[in-house]
Amino acid sequence: MSILIKNNNRFDAIEELIFSSHLRIKSLDIRPDFNIMHITLNTGFVIRTQISSYPGLKKGAKAKMLNYKIIANGTGIHWPLLDEDLSLKGFLKDELLRVVKTSAVAD
Repeated sequence: MSILIKNNNRFDAIEELIFSSHLRIKSLDIRPDFNIMHITLNTGFVIRTQISSYPGLKKGAKAKMLNYKIIANGTGIHWPLLDEDLSLKGFLKDELLRVVKTSAVAD
């Protein structure tokens, strides 16, 4: 993965995409009973992921999972009662891997 340097800061390709395209988390729909989270971006794109993919969330009670805050100007989500933070970068990386793996299987 290439590293881009901007103002003495190093960004990888995913971070460059987030900041150059102004991608932000707009909302989160979390459904613990179905082991699913939908992360909606400001572009309208929805990332669907399993709660069980994140150990810090998986072990949490439903009420604690539903108590979250979108942080860092829309680039992260914080669960204060679980002391868990997840980033837009991580969600995008996981989504990219899922798409690539699905595409490879389809070929």
